[in-house]
Amino acid sequence: MRLTPAAEGCSVAEACEDVRTCENERMTTPGPLILLIDDDEDFLEINRQILEPKGYRVVCCTDPRDAWQRMAGEKPALVITDLMMNNLDSGFSLARQIKQDPRFADVPIILATAVTSAVGLDFRPQTAADLAAMYVDAYFDKPVSPKQLLEKIAELLHR
Repeated sequence: MRLTPAAEGCSVAEACEDVRTCENERMTTPGPLILLIDDDEDFLEINRQILEPKGYRVVCCTDPRDAWQRMAGEKPALVITDLMMNNLDSGFSLARQIKQDPRFADVPIILATAVTSAVGLDFRPQTAADLAAMYVDAYFDKPVSPKQLLEKIAELLHR
């Protein structure tokens, strides 16, 4: 089990660099692949440390375009994406692109965002139809509870 960046004596940015350089090594580890997309490297590192000990392989991307390219190399079991990255609707655009592509249409997508607290816009879905219109399978406001996130992932992956 990896220690937190502070315990290792390095910054979160250094730990995220470690994530990028160690991805190929982790790709050989058994377990469902989760693709995490967020421009907040702290969010990526924290959630990687939550997911990996539970047996998930995790690939982190800070840009939706990079995530899309990664998906061409290996289909993830699940995607967790932020809403606001390069653009206000980057997460929505990526989710729509994934769900409209027959290769990836069955990949569950979790949208995790701080948009409500950051800009005061409320995108929280009220119904299953709202989730479908967003091209996502689940929605979380940040900060995300690790317990709730793990439960939702298990539900979506039927584990």
